[in-house]
Parts: sequence; C-alpha cells; structure tokens
Amino acid sequence: MVEKSDLSRRSFLGMSALGVLGLAGCGDSTPAAPKVNVKVPQVLLDEAAKLKGGSVGMLSQKLYAEAANQALDRSLQVFAKETSTTIRNDLVSGDTGDMVAKMDADVKAGTSRDLAFVSDRRFVGQLYNLGDLTDVTDVVDEMRKLYGEPASEANNYCVFNGKWYAIPYHFIASGMYLRKDWYEEKGLKLKPYYTWEELRDNALEVSDPSKRRYGWGITANRSGDANGFIANVINCYGGAIADNTGTKVVFNSPETVDGVQFMADIFTKPKYAPMLPPGIGSWTDSSNNENWLAQILGLTLNQFSVYADSKTKGNPVYANTHVFNGATGPAIKEPLAFGESNSFVVFKGAKNADLAKVVAKYMVSGTALLGVAKEAPCLVNPSWDKVWDSDPYYTKGDPAFPALREQTRAKLPMKTRTGFSFPQTPSPGEQAATAAYLLTDMMQSVIQGTKPAEAVAATHAKIVQVFEQQGYKQ
Repeated sequence: MVEKSDLSRRSFLGMSALGVLGLAGCGDSTPAAPKVNVKVPQVLLDEAAKLKGGSVGMLSQKLYAEAANQALDRSLQVFAKETSTTIRNDLVSGDTGDMVAKMDADVKAGTSRDLAFVSDRRFVGQLYNLGDLTDVTDVVDEMRKLYGEPASEANNYCVFNGKWYAIPYHFIASGMYLRKDWYEEKGLKLKPYYTWEELRDNALEVSDPSKRRYGWGITANRSGDANGFIANVINCYGGAIADNTGTKVVFNSPETVDGVQFMADIFTKPKYAPMLPPGIGSWTDSSNNENWLAQILGLTLNQFSVYADSKTKGNPVYANTHVFNGATGPAIKEPLAFGESNSFVVFKGAKNADLAKVVAKYMVSGTALLGVAKEAPCLVNPSWDKVWDSDPYYTKGDPAFPALREQTRAKLPMKTRTGFSFPQTPSPGEQAATAAYLLTDMMQSVIQGTKPAEAVAATHAKIVQVFEQQGYKQ
C-alpha cells in the first residue's frame, strides 16, 4: 500500500476526521461490509467517568484497507462521544524508515502523543531501547484475567526485563498465497507449506507470459514485503542478522551467502525471466497487491491485506487463492510463521496516560475490534485467546480463521539447525537495520552484479555500525 508519511493532525469529537487512502486499483461499486453497532462496555464507561473532558493524542499505524481505517475511526468516535472525551488520531506509515526517529524526537521534545499502536515485531524494541515507553504491565495483567493469553509472539516482542511495554491489540498473521487453479492445471500439489526451492520451480512451471501469467510475485526492491522475504530466506537457510541475544551481529556467514545466492538467481538468471512480471525490480509495498488483484501473479507474500481486499471487493482471485503458512529451507523443516501484533504503547511523558490506557482496553475486544476486523477479514484478528470466542465471525467468518488462530498459539521458539531460535530476543539493532533497508539495498547490489559474498560482507559492516549506534559494541 502506498502511504503518505506526513502526520497531519485530524481532530474529532463524534465527527469523522480521518482521510485515508484505499488500495490502488480497487473500485467502489462493491457494497461495504455491514457496519457493527459499536458500544463501549459499562465497566469502561465507569472507569472513564473520572476522566471526563480529557483528551488523548493517538497515532495509528495505517492499515492496508481503507474501510478498516474508517471502522477504527468509528470505534474511536463512539468512545469519545460516550465518555465526553476528545481523541485526536493521526495515521502514520510504518514503511517510511523514519517513523521511530520521529516518535523519539517528539518524546524527547515533550510533544508526543499519548499512545500509538505499532507493529510489535518491527518497532517496539527500538522505542523501548530509546527510553520512550512506559510500563503497561498493570494493563496486560488486567486483560489476561478477562481475555486469557495474548498471541505467543507478543511475549517475545512486548516484554523487556519481565515487564510489558506494549499492549497487544490485534494479530497480523504471516501468509503466502498461490494460484491454486494454475497449480491444479499443471498437476502441482496444494500443501500447507513448501520449500523455497519448490516455490521457485513451481512458479516457473505455471508461468506463461503470453497469457499474462507470471508465477513469481515477490520483489527485492525497497519495501516492507521485500524486507520480510529476504530475512525469511536467510533465516531458512541458516543465517541471521544477530545472535539469539539480539546484541551480536552474525550476518556474514556461509548460510547467509547461500540464501542471498538463491534469491539472486531468481532475479538474474535468464532461466527464471519468464516468471518475473514486468517492473518487479521497482515494486513498492502496493505493487504485489495490485498485481495479485489484477490476477497476473501465481505467488506472492503479503500480510492478509490482499486476501481481505480480494474478499471484500468480490475479486475472482479470492476463490482461486490457496493460503499457506510459508516456506522452509535447508536449516529448518517448518515455516517461520508466528506473525506479529499491532500493539498499543503509551509514551513516556504522556499527558493523559490514564485515559490512553482506557482507550487501549476498549479497542482490543468487543464491538470496537469487531467493526475493524469485519472490514479487513483475516488481516485484523484477535490477539487475545478468549476474544476469538467472543463472536461467531471469528470462528465461521472465513475458512482461513482456524489456521490464523493456531498461528497465535504457535509453540515458540522455532529452532534452526544452525542454532538460531525464532523469534529471537527483540533487537533494537536488528529492527533499526531492517528499517534502514540494508537488506533490500544488499539485494539490489547483488542484482546489479556484486558477488553475494562481497555484498553480505559489506552489509555486515553496515549492520555493525547500526548496532553500535544503538549502544551494542561489537
């Protein structure tokens, strides 16, 4: 999704004030999903009564579905109206590379919002390391009594020194998608997961440029999707950016070089040219969505945004989509699929931390979450176990839901034969290196002719610099 990086303020009290972008290439003729009658639980009304007249500044990591952003807006409006409070909500892109720097600058200047929700896997570790977050263990403990356990991954990405610094909001599953009709035409099996080599070979098998069929739909260009792809391949081959403590850079290894060579072959060998769609070398985060919905791709890697949009917009590709958990490699025999949560953080120095915490409690369950989830099916899912059982929609709303729920219960960590355990200890250094697009820049260098071993060594040196900037001497 192409997202604007500005943080222009939009204030509201019972009146919509969010202007959001929809997924490019999607028409507006399909009827919107039924609106949920959003209500604020009485217990939270009682808790907010003493905060009447207060205001909260909030940042929302933009969801890749216009209707979901609007539904989130509606939920906040209801809370503001029924509690006689004001909520100022700003949308922020998680893919610009400077989001954490801007948040940190605001905290240090005393001008930050009160709370935000961001990807726990990508951003919480950095914000914690910068000293920008407050302890929210009390909120998480309270929610555990009501909703059971949060997604497994949250225990890794939201907890530091035994304390919670982020409140799991909604779960975002890992997903890959292939065209099952194209596979069936070629007699290829539909499986719960594949090796990366199988996916590459199958992509070539189903490709036919004369019919605008391109089997491979994953870019290595600067984007969040490419970051995820490159890191996953390297991990599956047995490499990693950092050791299991998250403090020592170990990127320059034979396994990392092997993984980079595998990816380089896809984009440089003439053999694989027929499976690459035109322009894939310059794709951004919206491009695979657009091309998948245009029905010209046989495989892509994406959050469930593209799946949600194909369903809500009535795109024929939805019926021809095979969802699977991901790929394996030489170092691991199960996909590294454990997802992430968009999680609420309360910034240090928040002017109304108490009200911010009540807003977070309200948004994670009940009709406030259901309204957003229905507008982004399978993209926005409960992070808390008992919330899955709170409405029939989460159990019967889509065939993919049972598998998504199981992903929240993944038994972690997953171990590679090279000794790495995933998810690793949250690493501000790794998060910062990934946000700086060092992985995608490395792949662009290789595609342009640099030998994989040389590119890996050069990138290792750059990652070391990032880690040292984060305070981890190498």
